[in-house]
Amino acid sequence: MRHLRISGPREWADFPESAEAAELKVNFSANKNDGEWTLRMRQQDVKQAWHVSLNGKRLGLLVRDENDMVVYLAVPAGRLVSGENVLRIEQERTARPQPDDVRVGEIVLDERPLKDVLNECTVAVEVRDADSKQPLPCRITIASASSALQTVGAASDDRLAVRPGVVYTADGRARFGLPPGRYTIYAGRGFEYSLDRTEITLKAGQTLERRLSIRREVPTQGYVACDTHVHSLTHSGHGDATVEERMITLAGEGIELPIATDHNVQIDHEPYARRMKVRQHFTPVVGNEVTTSLGHFNIFPVASGARPPNHKLESWKAIFDEIERTPGVKVAILNHPRDVHAGTRPFGPALFNPVVGENLEGWPMRFGGMEVVNSGATQTDAMRLFHDWMALLNRGYNVTPVGSSDSHDVSRYIVGQGRTYIRANDADPGRIDVGEAVESFLAGRVMVSYGLLVELKINGEFGPGELATASGDHLRVAARVLGPHWVKASHVQLFANGKLVREAAIDGSSPALPSGVKWAGTWTLPKPKHDIHLVAIATGPGIDGPYWKTAKPYQPTSPEWTPYVVGASGAVWIDADGDKRKTAAHGYAQRLVAEAKGDLAKLVAELADFDQAVAAQAAHLFAPTGEALRTPAARAILESASPQTRAGFRAYLDAWRQSAAARAGASK
Repeated sequence: MRHLRISGPREWADFPESAEAAELKVNFSANKNDGEWTLRMRQQDVKQAWHVSLNGKRLGLLVRDENDMVVYLAVPAGRLVSGENVLRIEQERTARPQPDDVRVGEIVLDERPLKDVLNECTVAVEVRDADSKQPLPCRITIASASSALQTVGAASDDRLAVRPGVVYTADGRARFGLPPGRYTIYAGRGFEYSLDRTEITLKAGQTLERRLSIRREVPTQGYVACDTHVHSLTHSGHGDATVEERMITLAGEGIELPIATDHNVQIDHEPYARRMKVRQHFTPVVGNEVTTSLGHFNIFPVASGARPPNHKLESWKAIFDEIERTPGVKVAILNHPRDVHAGTRPFGPALFNPVVGENLEGWPMRFGGMEVVNSGATQTDAMRLFHDWMALLNRGYNVTPVGSSDSHDVSRYIVGQGRTYIRANDADPGRIDVGEAVESFLAGRVMVSYGLLVELKINGEFGPGELATASGDHLRVAARVLGPHWVKASHVQLFANGKLVREAAIDGSSPALPSGVKWAGTWTLPKPKHDIHLVAIATGPGIDGPYWKTAKPYQPTSPEWTPYVVGASGAVWIDADGDKRKTAAHGYAQRLVAEAKGDLAKLVAELADFDQAVAAQAAHLFAPTGEALRTPAARAILESASPQTRAGFRAYLDAWRQSAAARAGASK
């Protein structure tokens, strides 16, 4: 394997500082090929476009997929010449190329047509539910002896969606060719299901049949598995999944409520799902990713025939006005807020204070949901977007956390790998009550999953999206971390108004737990002096197996990166003041700042009974630019403040300084 990269900084720390070369050039001797021959290669970590050419003519592209895989290209008749030949693999030349660390090697030239190479042996696989014994839509993964995804001799059709090393089947059955060799075949059906595997050794001309079985492991009864961010090449114009393939992958990953969110169009998946005979496995919803120069917003449900919102508007107010006028729409989600698109990073420091959840330009936060997990655009820091979301709750915005996949592909980014579990009747996936699910979503009755889930229950009664009464002197907080056997959980944390208040390590040594439960425990908290929200978040190591590998960050903030899985509860509000409504940190801060009438000492004294989140909100309201808190007199007053007040003011000022620097840099 050869490490290639054009000039520039390395992409990932697990690559050497310097690449072996900017391109791979192989000179070799051969005879002229009178018929089609085949070029076999192994590739790793390919993100950008890399061209493969032979004797100056293009053969094709490496597969744009970061996974380790064995791929093949046909060599047309006459492309080889008798004598010296030149094979070249190089990154596509663009005006502003992005350095892409890749490895390519193990190159073999086979004197047979591609079809013959990939179909020398035959494998027939059937996957059934271990309990019902019925065939199941699923994902079949084929890995070589070196654990690389192995290209198979099959193509997508009305029952299969095929990519190198991956075959999604609409009915649990698949038949495909393979070259002779040793392979591992996996069967799975997304987050909720177990994983089965079989190892095979194929000899030339051999046919093998294998039956695998999987079962539902994760207890998600009463929750609907929803992916709010689903694309297709057919209607979004990029990625590689046709809309027909998308129907098969949705069924194969167990997504019960997929939202069609192609860019600036409103597509109804109903006729496609029926044509592909998978409609009974999910309830499709018409949506739209309103893709603007100031951010991307998923909206749903959209009434049939409604005109798409104008995506060329240039203010958030105008964009939300347009969205809210669209017939049928109840939900608007802010997508990947830390990513840059069209030069705008909605939650970057130039536009957003992440401590107080405030847009620095006064843009209205009229979205009802926010992506805290986007498995097609993961963050370097697994917790970053969760902290942003909890800051929005402290600011007083009613925002539901969202997990989604943003998948445009059959396999590169797996549809439903990030997903949102919405509390609703899930007894029949083909007949989900969309109205019930939407209402529950807007109320925050959700859990977010990227390989894990966290259930949260307060005083044995109240869950996410509910207002818990706080009788007595303490709160009893029960949590369960959920996941299939092939995912590990290592840590669970409890946050109150965004501040860590309890945590536990998960080492797998707990007493026997039910299937799909990684950890269960109860924490006792003193009754708070004011309303708060509680959120539980679990993390674990990323999945390295080829059957459901977690992706690298889409726009990394560092070449250092640790793969992870994460799951979270929605927010449970605690009615500590007994007024039967939730009051955010911002609400308390407003009252205290108004009562202080410009007297910082009085404000600081009153904040002693409140937490860090209220203090940060008060600091922002008292000194929106932060300057008034930097005087010697202000510093002297803050030195005598309670620890939580000092921490809140300090966090606010640190964020204010970062924003001021970012805005100053942007104005140059």
